[in-house]
Amino acid sequence: MPEGDSVYRAARRLNEALAGAEVTRFELRVPQAATVDLRGLVVHEVVPRGKHLLHHIGDYTLHSHLKMEGEWRVYRPGERWHKPAYTARAIVGTAERETVGFDIADIAVVATADEERLVGHLGPDPLAETWDPVEAARRLSSDERAVHVAILDQRNVAGFGNEYANEILFVRGILPTTPASQTDAAAIVDLGARMLRANKDRGNRTFTGDSRPGRATWVYGREGRPCRRCGTLIRSGSLGADPTRERNIFWCPECQTAPR
Repeated sequence: MPEGDSVYRAARRLNEALAGAEVTRFELRVPQAATVDLRGLVVHEVVPRGKHLLHHIGDYTLHSHLKMEGEWRVYRPGERWHKPAYTARAIVGTAERETVGFDIADIAVVATADEERLVGHLGPDPLAETWDPVEAARRLSSDERAVHVAILDQRNVAGFGNEYANEILFVRGILPTTPASQTDAAAIVDLGARMLRANKDRGNRTFTGDSRPGRATWVYGREGRPCRRCGTLIRSGSLGADPTRERNIFWCPECQTAPR
């Protein structure tokens, strides 16, 4: 699923395909932006911001968020797409490349000067040059909610998704329902940042150091299976800021106990 590391890789691929070239095809197949036309402008860069992608084109920013199912693909002009055309939500093409965003949930175009309206709420990004671990820890430690919920709140730290939240808490030995304010937020932030950086250049994400199928996670997706550390069966449940935002949680009842 798209988390900070996969969005980072997507931005890198798009930047390599588009940066410095003039836009020759521009289509946004969503009602709120269908009439926007940036043809003739130059793509300056494509950059990630947490889970968000930002195309800087001329004086404008094309913003997209992949959510759970979205993805961007790079093609040669005229090359057959790997998904049906009706799933395409955005097309940015040049003379040499055609990039297509499929099943993208959020799309917007704003003047780059107004970009912060879309992403200014985000917390520090571990994969950005401006990464501020002290501020990230401050935000997380000020959150009274369950630490799993707090980690997923992009206003605290930008880039962590559900898989990361589960794996971070296992490695730290923290029960997901523990209030974030009772944990060592600096240690959580440091571990999560190191995990993201370790995975940003990997095609197959891993938290255990083993990228083979079924071996890459400690607890995520392993309900009912033995803990890799102690052998206790992994448990699962759901947790969220509200009923509409619940996520699957996985934990070892033996290894994850007191706040740490």
